[in-house]
Amino acid sequence: MTPTPDQLRTAVAQYVDTVNGRDPAAIAALFTEDAVQADPASQPPNVGHVAIARFFADGIGASEAWTFAATAVHTCAATVAIDFTIAVQVGGGTMRISGIEVFEAADDGRFRSAHAYWDDADVEFA
Repeated sequence: MTPTPDQLRTAVAQYVDTVNGRDPAAIAALFTEDAVQADPASQPPNVGHVAIARFFADGIGASEAWTFAATAVHTCAATVAIDFTIAVQVGGGTMRISGIEVFEAADDGRFRSAHAYWDDADVEFA
């Protein structure tokens, strides 16, 4: 059964909380075993739990902290798109990325895919 809009919003809220918890295995567990994730979407995708966990572990290892937020959530059938910001603490400064991430949800509410859309014009340093 296709997840409802409320279920998709709940899944996004859980994703935001889990990403902010910075536990790569917990983040990967929000995806199906064969999920495809690309961030940004122009990069080769990470396929499956191990690759998705490694992507997040690399980001955690390269940063001191981060705050990820979904500033708007848009649902349609099993797809949910979010406007997002992430403020990443690196080297005593902050890198802020704004973009859009599009998820496809499986019937069980986990994500089958996630593709983030942003480029250099969406990155600011403070």
